[in-house]
Amino acid sequence: MGYRDVAKIGLGGPVGSGKTALVQQLVPRLDDAGYNVGVIANDIMTQEDADRLQASFAGRIDKDLVAGVETGACPHTGIREDPSMNLDKIDEFTEEHPELDVVLIESGGDNLAATFNPELADYFLFVISVAEGDDIPRKRGPGVTQADLLVINKTDLAPHVDVDLDVLREDAETVRGEEPTAFTNCKAEEGIDAVIDNIERSVLFA
Repeated sequence: MGYRDVAKIGLGGPVGSGKTALVQQLVPRLDDAGYNVGVIANDIMTQEDADRLQASFAGRIDKDLVAGVETGACPHTGIREDPSMNLDKIDEFTEEHPELDVVLIESGGDNLAATFNPELADYFLFVISVAEGDDIPRKRGPGVTQADLLVINKTDLAPHVDVDLDVLREDAETVRGEEPTAFTNCKAEEGIDAVIDNIERSVLFA
């Protein structure tokens, strides 16, 4: 069995947008729903996110199904230009765990141009933070416009950073057309069910 036999979900977005926090919310829900889950955390020169996720999922998923990939270059290199390190890791996962259903692949923090190689991700979430301003969708970066699901996180910060969530919603609809957008507050576990619903409907039930 190889990496083509498992659903692959990419998560990209700028530094601090909440990608790791979203993974921490998604894995328990997918696990509770009966899916066998693996996680890969990309970063340039560190295993910090992978270590954090291993600690978060201790006792829930096997430790060897949470791994870090050190790209040694700009984050988009490992998810777009040359995804071989990630694909090799997915192959390791599936060889050791043939029952695996889905792998979440978290990119290192990148800019609005970050997208996933279609060989690496069957479904691509792009995560932005309300704290980045309500003009992010209008900038029309490829991550925002091409993602299968745009996740606008940290909604609780809106009143503190003078951001109008209705403006964000309208602009996202304008630049994304019929492609879905979800609003989340990962810290308060709000909006996560909508993300899960989109993943299940588009990838796991497809």
